[in-house]
Amino acid sequence: MTNGFAHHDLDTVPEASRPLFKHLLETTGRNGFYAVLAESPQALEAYTRLHELFSATTLNNDEKTVVWQTINVENECTFCVPAHTFMARMMGVDDAISTALRDETPLPTVRLEALRTFTLLVVRNRGFVEDEDVSAFLAAGFTHKSILEIIVGTAQKTISNYVNHLAKTPSDEKYQQFAWTKANKRNTDL
Repeated sequence: MTNGFAHHDLDTVPEASRPLFKHLLETTGRNGFYAVLAESPQALEAYTRLHELFSATTLNNDEKTVVWQTINVENECTFCVPAHTFMARMMGVDDAISTALRDETPLPTVRLEALRTFTLLVVRNRGFVEDEDVSAFLAAGFTHKSILEIIVGTAQKTISNYVNHLAKTPSDEKYQQFAWTKANKRNTDL
């Protein structure tokens, strides 16, 4: 357990989570995040369904990675950044994109940078994005549909980032080669 959260396996997973948890183990292998999330069948299903929905958006693999990693880095998720670096490689995303996202340095194209900027505005401003920023995003070749798809990705990553923060989920072995910490940590004093 980490911070009181159980890390389930097939022997301990709640019965209502078992079918989906077993499927995830078979298709993705051991994953500490799913092992924590399985405590709540609703949370496990919500996350996996949002992942499926965001994966089916009009955004290409580079763009999906920009949305996911922008949110992961902004929220300082030390589980999710390595996991999505691993996933980006599996999806054929250029390592230069992953490195720029992890290091918060400029992305290789204006379009991808516009996507990162807009995603950050959505996250930092909780959806209160100025009209001129929406216009700039649309001028970069995106659509209103893209904006709504970013919201789906934001919902997905909010679940994983917050759960991993609360549970202090340790990185899975397959992700450890991509370990990450934010260079400029934010002040968390309230």
